[in-house]
Amino acid sequence: MRPAQLLTILDREFTSTSEGHHTPVMLWGPPGVGKSQMVAEIAAKHQVPVIDIRLSQMEPSDLRGIPFRQGDVVEWAVPAILPDEQRHGPRGILFLDEITSAPPSVSAAAYQLILDRRLGEYEVPEGWAIFAAGNRQGDRGVTYTMPAPLANRLSHFEVETHLDDWVAWAWANGIDERVIGFLRFRPELLFDFDPAHNPVAFPSPRSWEFAHRSLQKFGDQPSLLLGALQACVGPAAGIELHAFISSLDKMPDLDAIVAGEEMPVPDEIDLQYAVAAALVGRAIRAAEGEEADEVIGHILEYANRFPQKEMGVMLVSDLHRAIGERLFSVPQFADWATAIGEVMLYR
Repeated sequence: MRPAQLLTILDREFTSTSEGHHTPVMLWGPPGVGKSQMVAEIAAKHQVPVIDIRLSQMEPSDLRGIPFRQGDVVEWAVPAILPDEQRHGPRGILFLDEITSAPPSVSAAAYQLILDRRLGEYEVPEGWAIFAAGNRQGDRGVTYTMPAPLANRLSHFEVETHLDDWVAWAWANGIDERVIGFLRFRPELLFDFDPAHNPVAFPSPRSWEFAHRSLQKFGDQPSLLLGALQACVGPAAGIELHAFISSLDKMPDLDAIVAGEEMPVPDEIDLQYAVAAALVGRAIRAAEGEEADEVIGHILEYANRFPQKEMGVMLVSDLHRAIGERLFSVPQFADWATAIGEVMLYR
């Protein structure tokens, strides 16, 4: 399922805790596709804490607690890591990460916690949602087959990568427009993981964020940049990204485009993708200024000049993802929509 859809599901599962309809959720997927990030986004949206328990690093007693004698009976000391309304608040997310990497003795200790929301005398506060995540057995991680009793206590969703969803996230989080433009040009590299080869560094939504950081740190050190990019996304993808960035000196004058001057569209497809991404970046930076509508209008005019209508549609779609509904109030939007005719604008 697409990340955008899963975010809606996780959000509804979190809010449903107050209605008594919450079902614990299991997110399946290879490393680097953003499982933990989605859980963090839901917590940030609702301004609630996340207790992230890495089950692969736990012993059964870490969940069940430690026994101690109380008179003639044995009591259990509840682990401080588990959600407590007084310490952590009435609402939050208990995130059981790496659950498929947990030894069977630990996953067995989680059965009651997941289904019954309790362990012995301990109870998970009513306002807390339970989410879990793990890698599939074919992903070359340390995994155990999930026992049927545990699997039957969760609703299961597989996380798919989707470029449009990643681009929307990237614009919202300030990812370098050169990385966005490159992945628009080479969408198959958003996630390229072959477990048969067991690569150390490979392209994934997470590692492209690392590549963005490398551009900020080593962009002014040409002798180091290529190696830094390869260290993040792998040898082949790093070379391609570096070559893409190195060709950007052939781009048309972006200042002239946003000023409304007539500028040609590059013949090279990779440069067209780069220009489109760069113009979305200009629109975002201009969005709060007095000349925002003028800048956006000139970008829409330029979108009409692409020889392939689909390229202009991609540019305007990314504009919509980046700046929202205000795009429709710019006068040039109607002209652009009329010009593209039969090509539909999808959100």
